[in-house]
Amino acid sequence: MFVSLISIALLLWTVACRSDSDSQGVRPRQLRDVPARRLAFTFRADVDPPQELLTEESKIVPAILEDFDKRHPDYALSRTVVSPDNQRALALYNTTSEPSQTFRIALYSADGNFLRDVTPPELAVVFEDSVAWSTDSNFIAFVGRRSLQAEAEASPTPIELATPALPSASPVPTESVMPAFAPLAVFGTEQIYLCNRDGYDLKPLTTRDGLIYFALSWAPDTHALAALACRESEWQVRENRFQTPAGRPRLISLDGTERLLDDALAEAPPVWSPDSSKVATAFGADIGVYDSASKSPTQARIELRERLLTASAEFDEKTAAKKKPDEPANKTDKPPANSSPAGPPPNNLNAGPPVSFNPIVRLEWPTPDKLYFETAYISLRSELIKTFSRWHVLTLSPQAAVLGRG
Repeated sequence: MFVSLISIALLLWTVACRSDSDSQGVRPRQLRDVPARRLAFTFRADVDPPQELLTEESKIVPAILEDFDKRHPDYALSRTVVSPDNQRALALYNTTSEPSQTFRIALYSADGNFLRDVTPPELAVVFEDSVAWSTDSNFIAFVGRRSLQAEAEASPTPIELATPALPSASPVPTESVMPAFAPLAVFGTEQIYLCNRDGYDLKPLTTRDGLIYFALSWAPDTHALAALACRESEWQVRENRFQTPAGRPRLISLDGTERLLDDALAEAPPVWSPDSSKVATAFGADIGVYDSASKSPTQARIELRERLLTASAEFDEKTAAKKKPDEPANKTDKPPANSSPAGPPPNNLNAGPPVSFNPIVRLEWPTPDKLYFETAYISLRSELIKTFSRWHVLTLSPQAAVLGRG
């Protein structure tokens, strides 16, 4: 009996040790291993923007501009997009016969040598900020729709006239001066197109005519694109209200497989975590986080309204305290509708939200545990107006339940 009791005790001890060891084994070693719904966060308001924040200034490569002007001075070069490996560059240009909001794409070497035209005449490219190289420089993605000028136009490539043959000579075939484009499907609404680094194999990645795709973002490991998409009617409603576009976030694989992430309209372009495991976007004062590569993907909604209201009230109070009593308010500021006048918010419950309380308009995810976001008032009336810009940060970590699981 004594021996049996000892054996049972040893068995229980062994099982307990194994369970403890197993629980340690399932603890996530990296944030990429933590499902989106198992993330915890701490919030800090009014911080400096992330140092990794990319400049928004659009610079044109001088060598490309010089070559482009020589080839076709009547066309307007609006932007150049250099590949991450600094070997290639895309020239975005507008022709005299097309609307100013559409353009075409030509491929150059980074030192200014023209390589080829990427887009055929029947395809109009839109949304300059959605023309993007993949992080490995192997693919080019952009948004395009059916061109209003479907007829073929001359290429920026210089035309070299062949020497006329003598009347008695036999006809000699000459090389065509028009660019050779393979047949390409085009649509009435903006779709995502993809080609390789040489500008070939151009194809539509999405084919859902009636939806407008925009705000493209490549995964750091190039396995997929994140984007927003909305119906034409939804786009027009926000346009009539002078609001920036909003769309439902989704993932698009390189084979065209599409996964809808949320049914709500997101107002901030999606961003990827540096390890490509998650995607984030924003809905007003909330942030949505989604697993991107998991077999059983999860999602989380981080609600920040109350935190932002409190932080905005404190921000307005500090701002008002810094102003002199006789200093007039800045008349160039255009606060959003339903907001209170400049200055500290009144203490009564019927007062509107603080002046500096605005929706989330941009996110940046520079490190796995730091998700920065910008709140601001944006209007698209005569020109883009952006005021009350403030940056905040979420520090992400696994929930305690994940760390103690077992």
